[in-house]
Amino acid sequence: MKIRVGDNVVVRTGKDRGKSGVVSKIYAAQDKVLVEGINSKTKHVKGRDGVPGDRTEIFVPIHISNVSVVDPKSGGPTRVGYLVDAKGAKTRIAKKSGQAITKAAAVKKEAPKKEAAKKEVKKIKA
Repeated sequence: MKIRVGDNVVVRTGKDRGKSGVVSKIYAAQDKVLVEGINSKTKHVKGRDGVPGDRTEIFVPIHISNVSVVDPKSGGPTRVGYLVDAKGAKTRIAKKSGQAITKAAAVKKEAPKKEAAKKEVKKIKA
């Protein structure tokens, strides 16, 4: 797959055509990517036990064929190619302008914080 996490992509087809965003997750088995702010759906949650129902907006993955990497020079969509230098280092380049696509921005995954379970110890008098 030529698209990586952190790449700036533009949507080529569908209801969000022309919008751009950053890839936050890749689903390689389904050939889909999750782009921030693209392909929103409304999820309806049923109310239970006195809690009212709610509608929330979620973002669902979009097929990888419907997005293109943004060219660093022109800002438009481009295809991705590879250039191997004499040392054997492989770099991604934009086919449209020939410029190198910068390394994908490191997206930090927030690890769930482990809160120490507060256990109350009862002392038993012997």
